Amino acid sequence: MINKIVRDMAEAMAGVKDGSTVLIGGFGAAGQPDELIDGLIEQGATDLTVVCNNAGTGRVGLARLMELGRVRKIICSFPRSAGSVVFEDLYKAGKLELEIVPQGTLAERMRAAGAGIPAFYTPTAAGTQLGRGKEEREFNGRAHVMELALPGDVALVEAWEADRWGNLTYRRSGRNFNPVMAMAATLTIVQAEKIVELGEIEGERVVTPGIFVDRVVNVKRGAPWGEAGAA
Repeated sequence: MINKIVRDMAEAMAGVKDGSTVLIGGFGAAGQPDELIDGLIEQGATDLTVVCNNAGTGRVGLARLMELGRVRKIICSFPRSAGSVVFEDLYKAGKLELEIVPQGTLAERMRAAGAGIPAFYTPTAAGTQLGRGKEEREFNGRAHVMELALPGDVALVEAWEADRWGNLTYRRSGRNFNPVMAMAATLTIVQAEKIVELGEIEGERVVTPGIFVDRVVNVKRGAPWGEAGAA
């Protein structure tokens, strides 16, 4: 019987290796798997490359992971934001590598990895510093740069509902990078607000099919202003 529901966070994070590339879902705080990040901190893996939308805020979650010296490199679109003090301190001290990738390109690089596409061309960043050194071709009179797919060893994903097969739904703005990251990783670990019975999620509501999911842990956050209006 297929059952991807794990007992606790320790089981969810078991086997994450030093040097892994870790894809972390979320757009700022929305859809960010904070409890899984805390679980990764407890698990102990280090020398990580983290792929995410931004570089964390305050001194919790992703920022805490970096502050502890566990992240070697971060690949993101918005490294500087309100409260990103940990990133700025580490980067200025030369203790953290940074690769900036435009947001749409970041999403497409991971989608390509999940679809088995090794590379693609995009006009985004052509003629800019971000495009420097990349292969360039012209299509319909416009310059494009080649971007490589971006697979992960591990994806940390937040979902709204999951069943024991690992089929997932997302809640409003929580559906951001999470679905493409789930597809792009070798090991996809999910924290889900609700665990439902098999068949309770109608097929057309499934956003991430269970084939892309390896482990699910139930994390009850609670809707901030009632389930109907939760972000």
